[in-house]
Amino acid sequence: MTSTSSDDKTEVGSVFISNYPPYSQWNREALDDVRTRMQEPPANSNPLGLYLHIPFCRKRCKFCYFKVFTDVNAKEVQRYVDALCDEISLVSKLPVMGDRPFRFVYFGGGTPSFLSPKQLTKLADRLREHITWDGAEEVTFECEPGTLSETKVKTLREELGVTRLSLGVENFSDALLEENGRAHLSKQVFAAWEWIEAANFPNVNIDLIAGMVGETWDNWRDNIRRTIEMSPESVTIYQMELPFNTIYSKDMLGNKTESPVANWQTKRDWVDFAFDELINAGYKVSSGYTLVKDTGKVNFSYRDNLWRGADLIATGIASFGHVHGVHYQNLPHMNEYLESVEAGNLPLGRGYVPTPHQALIRELILLLKRGFVERAYFQDKFDADIVAQYREVWDRYVEQGYAEIHDDEVRLTREGLLRVDSLLSAFFEPEHQNVRYT
Repeated sequence: MTSTSSDDKTEVGSVFISNYPPYSQWNREALDDVRTRMQEPPANSNPLGLYLHIPFCRKRCKFCYFKVFTDVNAKEVQRYVDALCDEISLVSKLPVMGDRPFRFVYFGGGTPSFLSPKQLTKLADRLREHITWDGAEEVTFECEPGTLSETKVKTLREELGVTRLSLGVENFSDALLEENGRAHLSKQVFAAWEWIEAANFPNVNIDLIAGMVGETWDNWRDNIRRTIEMSPESVTIYQMELPFNTIYSKDMLGNKTESPVANWQTKRDWVDFAFDELINAGYKVSSGYTLVKDTGKVNFSYRDNLWRGADLIATGIASFGHVHGVHYQNLPHMNEYLESVEAGNLPLGRGYVPTPHQALIRELILLLKRGFVERAYFQDKFDADIVAQYREVWDRYVEQGYAEIHDDEVRLTREGLLRVDSLLSAFFEPEHQNVRYT
């Protein structure tokens, strides 16, 4: 994993932490255990979520590291959508589902909004033959502005029941969008925004990226000004990193070029500025990446439940799930995924069976991304005093000005929150501290 000390360049390597143990440690040998757990009824009332991966995009961004496909035809898209529906049929019969309703549903990508209104309606109809998410407290759908139309936006709200629409704006500068390989331009953002506002989603989120290639202070200030003018219910800001399989990373490694991305301190300064401006506009910090306008209205069910160990049924190529205490990932190659599902088999690719201690670490590092962890939560759930257990780490972070220890919680300072992902590997077990994350 990449260090993010104050003078560090943004070099190739994963910084963002989304699970534990690291994905590089997952393996096919664990799949027997995964299958066994899936055949058991849920042991408790653990919340249940559903993730659906739509892996298609109009273009591949130069900083993208997800499993996505471009230049696909309608027949290929339809075959995938049919397979996704068939996979839902397979998982709907698993004993691990029990009688639990879906607490949260997430359509991610890729670009879920790549699908046409007709395909979206057909997908929803087919899915509802086997499952329902009508009672879910959150249904999230990721969108690329240039793929939206008024009809599609209405379909998302009325046919799919989307409650949280996340719009991947990333930047308002056309020059930066083109340089970084984005498929949309700013005029498409503003056109989509009118349709989105008219559809009256309970929560609309705007995504921004601090540190896109070509970013400047003047442009960044303009991004934040425009975001505040649009006044979405929530704003998510990621600091650009360079995982191994991005176009930028391959160029750096293959041609021995310098990093084109701003250094970490500059990116933290930009996010710090954004936090201050958005707070002044009435937003509240919800995590190291997210601010919300009304904490009584906006509910991040997907994030908060998943970070507390909820079960997540993952569907679609290369998607990651978590059930009955075990992790799994679906097959990462399209032909393998399609052939497995079409043969009536779950498309499982690899997995991991964590120990109870690893489950504690996972929840500790993920919940710390909010900027605080409650000591009583870990005492009640894991019978662990997280301050005593990690005293050396906390003391170091307190000395560096990144954390504060209180009687009931440990809280990150603003400096700590801005670099939270770089603080998390200190809690990893020794054998996982210096391995490749993905």
